Amino acid sequence: MAINNAKHIVSEINGVRCTIIESGATLKRVAFLSDLLKFNNLEVKEMQEVSEVPGEEPKYTIGVTDLVFNPVFAIYERLLKTREGSFVTPGYWNQECIECDPRYWVRRKGARKTFDG
Repeated sequence: MAINNAKHIVSEINGVRCTIIESGATLKRVAFLSDLLKFNNLEVKEMQEVSEVPGEEPKYTIGVTDLVFNPVFAIYERLLKTREGSFVTPGYWNQECIECDPRYWVRRKGARKTFDG
């Protein structure tokens, strides 16, 4: 689920009803979100999607068992924390920066540390 869409999607992952956090995610993205959500005391479920194209990188669906959890509300209401103790910002959630300015409405060029280096 992109954080620019607050639509709440509930589906089953491995027989357990879950709030879908993101679908079509790479394994690296699933590892990042899974670690972040588990750190925030949410039970995470993952499922590999069936690919129709052979040789394509596998995609995954990730969800949490808390049916009322909505990542958009959790981020903007400052309910999620990082391992460093700061609040999760939209930039951090999207893996655009590591030390993000908590004022999500301010965009600065070159002032952020990114996940890629």
